[in-house]
Amino acid sequence: MGASLRPNFASVIMNAFVLIADTGGGGQIEQIARTFGVDWPHLSAQMISFAIVCVLLYRFAYRPVLKILADRRQVIADSLANSEKIKTELARTEAERQERMAQANAQAAQFVEEARGVAARLQQQESQKAIAAAEQIISKAHEAAAQDHARMLLELRREMGRLVVQTTAAVTNKVLTAEDQQRLAEETAVQLNA
Repeated sequence: MGASLRPNFASVIMNAFVLIADTGGGGQIEQIARTFGVDWPHLSAQMISFAIVCVLLYRFAYRPVLKILADRRQVIADSLANSEKIKTELARTEAERQERMAQANAQAAQFVEEARGVAARLQQQESQKAIAAAEQIISKAHEAAAQDHARMLLELRREMGRLVVQTTAAVTNKVLTAEDQQRLAEETAVQLNA
């Protein structure tokens, strides 16, 4: 845009000089200028001043504005490019997050299954321990019952032997010696065992 403006300034200046140069011949331009009251020295000074103002404005105002606009376009383009990069990165991050969530869910399901398996094994072990403890209690109860039975039989034998000795002493009206009492108790025990 700036390059197309320079030839216009040059052409304006060239046209002004052509007009100034053409004033001496009394041509058609000279007649139009006299009709409108054109003062050539003032007009040429104003044209030169205008050209200087245009050059200064172009150099110190228009060019910096164009530079600011170009920089702004670049910033906008960079922002759009960064926006696309951010969108791409966000999509990639979301995909990674979804993948990690899927992996975490799979691991959680695996941990739950392992925990269920461990719980089933522990339950089976505990039930086996409980069964073993119950069997041990039953076996001890049987043992205790057998010991009580044997003790009761022993007491029964002693009592029977004592009763037989007393009955025999009462029936015979005779005092039995210790040897007689021992012999009768042993015979009674043998008969009870049989």
